[in-house]
Amino acid sequence: MNGTTINTPAGTPFVEVTREFAATPAQLFRVMSDRDLVAQWLGPRNLDATIEEYDVRTGGKYRYIHKDESGEYAFRGVFHTVEPDKLVIQTFEWEGAPGEVCIEKMTLEPTEKGVRLHQRSVFPSVEARDQSIEYGMANGIEDSMDRLAELVAKEG
Repeated sequence: MNGTTINTPAGTPFVEVTREFAATPAQLFRVMSDRDLVAQWLGPRNLDATIEEYDVRTGGKYRYIHKDESGEYAFRGVFHTVEPDKLVIQTFEWEGAPGEVCIEKMTLEPTEKGVRLHQRSVFPSVEARDQSIEYGMANGIEDSMDRLAELVAKEG
């Protein structure tokens, strides 16, 4: 399958992520929404993940913590719209920058070879988006998508 494409258009508050997976939309959605499985793929490989809450349904919430030798990094949000196997719209907030809330829309589209995940994140400002990029967001996204592909292949 194709690798992860990350598009960060200059001067915009957007980040777009696209990745194809050798799976059905239902298989990918299951791995992306099962709390126990999420802990196995979410975040950079060098961080340990603790999933405190991950209730993937319209109105559900999530909170998780990544840890390394330097400290803890907590993230939280609300699932605003969930259409299983098709669409998730959620907020995303790093607790280290309170009030800098992103809106994320993720779609799962069937393809000839599997499913294409497309995610668009809208940050509150260009500066907030650029700061996230500086903090290594692309590395975290790439690691997460690679780990997700590995887990989907295993869980298939």
